[in-house]
Amino acid sequence: MTQAVQTYAYLRPSAVRESSAGPSLALETSGGATPTGAAANPRFFSGFLTAPAPAAAALLAVADVAATRYYQPLRPASLDPVVTANGDRLRFESFSGCCGVYARLDVLADGLDGDDIGHGTTNVDVNHPLREALTLIGAADPLHLSVGPDALEVATLDGPLVEKKVPLPDRWLRGFAETQVLAAGFDLRAEVPAAEAVRFLRSLPRGTARSGARTTQWVVAAGRTLRPTSRPVPGAVCLPGPERLASLQRVLRHALALRVYGPPAGPSPAAGAWEVVLPGMRLTLTLSPDASRGFSGEGGVLGALVTEDAAADAELVSVLLAWEPRIDLAELAEQAGLSIARVRAALTRLGTAGQIGYDTAEAAYFHRQLPYDSGRAETQNPRLRAARALVAAGAVRLEPGGALVTVDDHVQRVRAGADGRLSCTCLWWAKYRGGRGPCKHALAVSLVEGAAVEGATVEGKR
Repeated sequence: MTQAVQTYAYLRPSAVRESSAGPSLALETSGGATPTGAAANPRFFSGFLTAPAPAAAALLAVADVAATRYYQPLRPASLDPVVTANGDRLRFESFSGCCGVYARLDVLADGLDGDDIGHGTTNVDVNHPLREALTLIGAADPLHLSVGPDALEVATLDGPLVEKKVPLPDRWLRGFAETQVLAAGFDLRAEVPAAEAVRFLRSLPRGTARSGARTTQWVVAAGRTLRPTSRPVPGAVCLPGPERLASLQRVLRHALALRVYGPPAGPSPAAGAWEVVLPGMRLTLTLSPDASRGFSGEGGVLGALVTEDAAADAELVSVLLAWEPRIDLAELAEQAGLSIARVRAALTRLGTAGQIGYDTAEAAYFHRQLPYDSGRAETQNPRLRAARALVAAGAVRLEPGGALVTVDDHVQRVRAGADGRLSCTCLWWAKYRGGRGPCKHALAVSLVEGAAVEGATVEGKR
């Protein structure tokens, strides 16, 4: 597994600081993107949290996920959460060390009282003293929040005082891309009130998943309650590795409701999102289809990566984005002069660079700007690399209704179905039936077909 080193540079550690006006939560920012370009330590907000205790507990839950490996916890993991200011809210995001759990806290306009909320994306420092201080935040005390230093602090503090260098696996970035593709296919499956949310979540097992453990179950709504079931009955949502929802325990005493999102129930385990509604905010955990694997191998973005139109479309669409909290697909399609289908593919491709997320509560994409190379996820994807190698070796021979792909001393047959989807005779397809994206042979065929169409278009123009 390849990985780079991500460097976070903060002017000082994040902390809860006491003053005559009461406690103040100062979240220090690292280098990030803003509408005016890159900034060393951007400032996004200064004001008050209207629900201090729920906010402190929810921030701790996001930090819990960032510091946890839920599967085979051989070593600790800690990547500072990402914060995005979308003009009307603050979003805090993190991934678990095993890349199988994605956490997001949306602090909405009702949860904030203060200056205008800025626009941009950066990382915030979360350290052990801060975590301890957050556990002491009371419900009655007003809590001031600042995200980023003000101009005076930047001028008086002499250079970066806190620097963290952490390994950043490529699968972590691919996980950001895959979650937005999967979440876009979710629907609301259940919503229960606070009392049932507390009862259900407290009934789940705690701990971490172990190799060989089978803890997948399904949950179905029964009136205003949630009922576990051992099989995917109609209307059920999959709960793979229920122990991975343990971080939600922190916010149960503040919960207003629990919402569950997922795809239609099927015979195989599937990803799902579990959202706790809090005063002025929402905390969501999205779980990968299996506790033993992360989101990075789901393959949902591969179709967009092999489409030549999507590359050019993504470049066009990217200049039209401005940290919108909700991307209106119809409006964006009109601005770009593209169909909604092509805009969706472009957004998927932008998601591979961490520029797009998906909010299940609002059924809408949102814009962020992670500081990663836009081509990195593509070049580091093993299936896509293997497909390009097959094309370069001349291993693909197109024929009516599909293609033959020669690999070493054997041949795989790729066929196109009535819906245009490709199937294959390889073991990958036999095992997953397209549930984890296309195999390398189908990807190679898509690449060759795309090149053939582009060549014919160029020839026709001549």
